Amino acid sequence: MVAVSGKERADPARRARITWLGHSTVLVELDGTRLLTDPVLRDRVAHLRRTKPADAGMLYALDGILVSHLHYDHLDFPSLERLGRSVPVVVPRGAGRLLRRRRFEQVVEVETGEEVRLGDLVVRATHADHEGGRGFLGTEVAALGYLIRGSHQIYFAGDTDLFEGMATLAPDLNIALVPIWGWGPSLGPGHLDPRRAAEALRLLQPLLAVPIHWGTYAPLGFGRLQTAMLTDPVTEFRRHAAELAPEVEVRVLDLGGTLHLDAIAGGYPS
Repeated sequence: MVAVSGKERADPARRARITWLGHSTVLVELDGTRLLTDPVLRDRVAHLRRTKPADAGMLYALDGILVSHLHYDHLDFPSLERLGRSVPVVVPRGAGRLLRRRRFEQVVEVETGEEVRLGDLVVRATHADHEGGRGFLGTEVAALGYLIRGSHQIYFAGDTDLFEGMATLAPDLNIALVPIWGWGPSLGPGHLDPRRAAEALRLLQPLLAVPIHWGTYAPLGFGRLQTAMLTDPVTEFRRHAAELAPEVEVRVLDLGGTLHLDAIAGGYPS
């Protein structure tokens, strides 16, 4: 297991919470360690516009960044550069040279099953059923999810479809950060739609699930359809989760919303 040094701890209270900053970008604060997943913070990415600006003011003193794969809505270089080139960045094996070319100082490449220590947390790379390369003639790498292990176990799925082994991926899982849609009117292969995301909960059996990868970016020019593609997926996910995994509590966060995990050992977070 690789140990990576981040910045000096900035959270002496060692609070436990997660904050959804939009799309697949989640700030995990756990055991005095601060990790950020798939940072995409810009108001506009290519033809996509954000529905609400990201609050980047809380992204100080990060101990690490977890990048699940190389698609532009998950690996966004302007967002990474905004966070600083000295923050450790964990990427799928084969992606490191893209970041080193841009002078990122601590790049750790992992593949499924490998672990890295960031602060007081251990992060294990997990399989994802998704094409993870950088577009036509770009770098080809496998997509990953990440299991964050400390006083709580938090699974960040990245982009994935259902896959064999999901049921045994993380026994005693506390929180699942589950993608439920994308950014357009339809989904391509290798994604979870609302029903399949609910099926993932049935397999993963977390105490609690937070839907991500929805309601953040949308292409211009779709009128009423744009509103539907931003809001309908989470409504459908709630309905399917109640049917397929009624024992899992679903917490829907607003963009920029925070979920405190301090009470999870005795039941559910507040």
